[in-house]
Amino acid sequence: MSEQIGEKRVFSLEEVTKSIKRVLSNRYGSAFWVKAELNKLNHYHHSGHCYPDLVEKQDGRITAQMRAILWKADYESINARFLEVLKEPLKDGIKILFLARIHFDSLYGLSLRILNIDPAFTLGDLEKEKQASIDRLKKEQLFDKNKALELPLLPKRIAVISVETSKGYADFLRVIDENPWKYSFFHLLFPSLLQGDKAAEAIMAQLQKIRNVKHHFDAVAIIRGGGGEIGMTCYNHYELASTVARFPLPVFTGIGHATNETVTEMVAHTNAITPTKLAEKLIQHFHNFAYAVEDNQKKITTLAGQSLTRANQDFKNLVRLYRSQARGMITTNRNFIKEITRSLIRQTSYQTNHIKNYVLRDFGHSIERNGKQLLRNNQEWLDMSGQLLKKLSQLQLSNEDTRLKTLKNSVQHLHPDNVLQRGYSITRKDGQAIRSNQDVRAGDALETTLLEGKITSTVSSKHKKT
Repeated sequence: MSEQIGEKRVFSLEEVTKSIKRVLSNRYGSAFWVKAELNKLNHYHHSGHCYPDLVEKQDGRITAQMRAILWKADYESINARFLEVLKEPLKDGIKILFLARIHFDSLYGLSLRILNIDPAFTLGDLEKEKQASIDRLKKEQLFDKNKALELPLLPKRIAVISVETSKGYADFLRVIDENPWKYSFFHLLFPSLLQGDKAAEAIMAQLQKIRNVKHHFDAVAIIRGGGGEIGMTCYNHYELASTVARFPLPVFTGIGHATNETVTEMVAHTNAITPTKLAEKLIQHFHNFAYAVEDNQKKITTLAGQSLTRANQDFKNLVRLYRSQARGMITTNRNFIKEITRSLIRQTSYQTNHIKNYVLRDFGHSIERNGKQLLRNNQEWLDMSGQLLKKLSQLQLSNEDTRLKTLKNSVQHLHPDNVLQRGYSITRKDGQAIRSNQDVRAGDALETTLLEGKITSTVSSKHKKT
């Protein structure tokens, strides 16, 4: 009851609060639905109760705020439905549609007691936020910007954003480090939160670190494994998606969930449903390159073998041709010499007989008188003729012998041993002669044949002809 103090009617504070409570109870006796932003959940783990801070904003400015009460039992029921519908827990910074009653306490003042929260309303709001991010990225022509980056032929230097203890990170490393084809990757971890309200900010901070040393990497992989679908809404935030879209290196995502893609995954260069699948995609790039190399290697080997076979056959044919021509020339010149010799013998015999008959017939008497002198003269002539014939024969034989030696030397110069004698060498790989530095690669074993002995070596590097 009030009391009179002088001319004033005075109420106690308790009476005032009780009056306010009666008025509110009479005016707001039933529960009603309210929409607001859950600015701060204020969940106390020791009691299980929550004391949310509720706000309403217009153009980023708070136009209304109020405290609320969410008792433990109601919180646990509501949170379970949020995990079921949104795959997210009840948390700070989301818009909610909730059923409430006016609650007034003499000690703690006015608040709203939350009885229920509709997760479908929050889900719709999150979807609107997601679509707004997509529309803005497309309007700013950023949506496909990272996808347009050219991926290196062999993306082997990977900057990884993940949690060191994450199962997904361990699965990713196991696949790329223990691949049976021995493909070599370099990877460096940039540890970051990957779910929750602070994940987007943490991931962007690590992306900035990678940007500062981007020349050391071929691509970035954002890897998240385990944890189900909880904490995925951060990947729909415009700022994170925009940072990924603008990033100067191709960004891969493998954040381990089976629902619709998040905006960050949509704008990434390459997305995989799990870290394991992402690692397999990286290995597939190496498979594609290795297949092409092996196919070309087989083609080069076949063409080289065919070329060597043709060259070897051409060489054998040329040797047979030279041998045949040499034999023909030797036979021809031998017959020519024999014919000349027979002709000289015939001519000498004819001349001798002719001179003899002429002298006997026309100069018989002179011969008798000068027989000794004539015999001496004729003997000298015969000696001179014989010497001349001998010199001519020797000269002809010498000329033909010189021609035969020249032909023989030409044939011998084609023999590989003579090539080696001139300082050249023959280098082979797997028994096949090498004609170009494209026939070998680093690490190949080579065998070089010299005039005296062989050398075995290993290729360390190769250079184009300048």
